[in-house]
Amino acid sequence: MAGPRGDRPARRSTRAGGGGCCWALPTGLLCAYGFFCSVRPSEPFLTRYLLGPHKNLSETQVFNEIYPVWTYSYLALLFPVFLATDYLRYKPVVLLQGLSLIVTWFMLLYAQGLRAVQVLEFFYGMGTATDIAYYSYIYSIVDVNLYQKVTSYCRSATLVGYMVGSVAGQVLVSVAGWSLFSLNVISLTSISVAFGMAWFLPMPQKSLFFHHVSSQQLGWEMKVMDCKSGSAVQDHPSVQRAPGWEDEMKVPLKGDGPSAEKEEQNVDIVEVLKDLWQDFLQCYSSRTMLCWSVWWALSTCGYFQVINYAQGLWEMVQPSQSTEIYNGAVEAASTLLGAVAVFVVGHIKASWAKWGEVTLALFSFLIAAAVYIMDTVRDICVCYASYVIFRIIYMLLITIATFQIATNLSVERYALVFGVNTFIALALQTLLTLIVVDASGLGLDIFTQFMIYASYFAAISLVFLGSGIHSIVKAYRRQEQMQSSSPESQ
Repeated sequence: MAGPRGDRPARRSTRAGGGGCCWALPTGLLCAYGFFCSVRPSEPFLTRYLLGPHKNLSETQVFNEIYPVWTYSYLALLFPVFLATDYLRYKPVVLLQGLSLIVTWFMLLYAQGLRAVQVLEFFYGMGTATDIAYYSYIYSIVDVNLYQKVTSYCRSATLVGYMVGSVAGQVLVSVAGWSLFSLNVISLTSISVAFGMAWFLPMPQKSLFFHHVSSQQLGWEMKVMDCKSGSAVQDHPSVQRAPGWEDEMKVPLKGDGPSAEKEEQNVDIVEVLKDLWQDFLQCYSSRTMLCWSVWWALSTCGYFQVINYAQGLWEMVQPSQSTEIYNGAVEAASTLLGAVAVFVVGHIKASWAKWGEVTLALFSFLIAAAVYIMDTVRDICVCYASYVIFRIIYMLLITIATFQIATNLSVERYALVFGVNTFIALALQTLLTLIVVDASGLGLDIFTQFMIYASYFAAISLVFLGSGIHSIVKAYRRQEQMQSSSPESQ
C-alpha cells in the first residue's frame, strides 16, 4: 500500500471472523440495514410536500431558511462524528443514524411551522454525517481479503434501496394516487425496520485510530468506495499509470516495517490528533494527491448544492400542484445510469496521471453546461434530462478521483483524506449557502442560484484546464530532455 503492488507479498490477516461464514452475518445485517434505510419513497417529493397543504410553507422559507440548515448541521457534526465513530467502535453511531432518521421522518409527518422543520433538517444533517459509520463498520469485522466483496455488497444495498424507494414513490403517486403523507409513513416504517436490524449487529472490538490493530490486520491493500457519490472503486489491474506516478503518490505508512507489528492498544485523543496531523501533512505533500483532492472538494460542494435544490428548480419550472411530476423516476434513472457509468470506468485503460486534469476540465465543463441548460431552458423534460447527465458525469469523475487517491493509501489514511476532502467541500458549501441561498445573505431566487452553480463549475473547468495543459507541457519537456541526454542521442 505504501508503494506499488509488487513491492511486498500479501499478508494474511489474523483477525477473527475473517473467514468462513463469520463475515456473512454482519455483512448481511449491515446490507439489510443499508437497504431499508435507503427505501424512502417520499424523498424525491420532499419539496412538493413542504410547499403543499401538509406543511404550507412558502418558497422563500423552504429554499432560503430551511434547506440551508442541513448544510450547516452536516458541517458542524462531521468532525465530531468522525472521531466518535472510531472511539465508540461504529455500532453506536450506526444506531444514532437510524434514530436520527426516525426523528426526521416522524417530524416530517407531524411537526408544523418553520422552526420545527428547521429542527427536522438538523436531525437529517445528523443522519447524513453518521453515514461514515455505515461505510466503515464492516472493515472492523471482516478479513482484509474480503474488503472488495463486502464494500460492493454494502454499496449495492444502498443503491438498490434508493432505486426501489424512488420507483415505488413514483408508482404510488402516479398510478395508485397515494398522498405524499402516505409515502412519508412508508419511509418512516422502512427506517424503523432498519433501526431494529442495527441492534443485532455484532459489536466490533477494534477500530482504526483509538483501538489500534496491528499492521497485519490493516492489510496491504484497500478496496475502497466513495459513500456520497454511489461509486465503488477497486484497484483495477488494467488501468495504466504514467511513469513516476507511483513515486509521486507513494505516501509512507506510519510504522511500516517490522516494528509496526504491534498488539492492540487504546490511545488517547491527543495522540490520535497528533497522528492525524502528521498523516495529513504527508498525504497532501503529493501534487497528484492534492490535485485530485482539490477537484473532489470543489466539485462535491457544487454537487451537493445542485442536488439539494434541484427539486426546487423543477417546482418553479413546472408547479407540481397543477400537473404530474416524475421526480422519483428521474432519481431512479440517474442512480441506475450512474452506477453503470461507474462500472464502465473501472475497465477503461487510461493514463489518468497524465490526462486526468484535462479530463476533469472537460467533464467539469459538461457539468457546467448541464446545469446551465437546466436553469435557462424552462422545460421540465430538459431539466430532468440535464439532471440525469449531471449526476452520471459526477459519479463517473468522483469514481476516478477516489481510485487515484485511494490506490496507494492505507485504510487509515484513506479515511483521513476522505474526511478532510468532505469537510472542505462542506465548508465551501456552507460559505456558498450563506452568501447565495440563506435569507440572511443575498437570498437569491432559485434560477439565479443555478446560474451561479453553472458558473462555479465553469470556473473549476478553467482552473483544471490551465493546470492540465501546464502539466502536459512540463511532462513533454522533461521527456525531451531525457531523450537528448540519453546515450543514443549522442
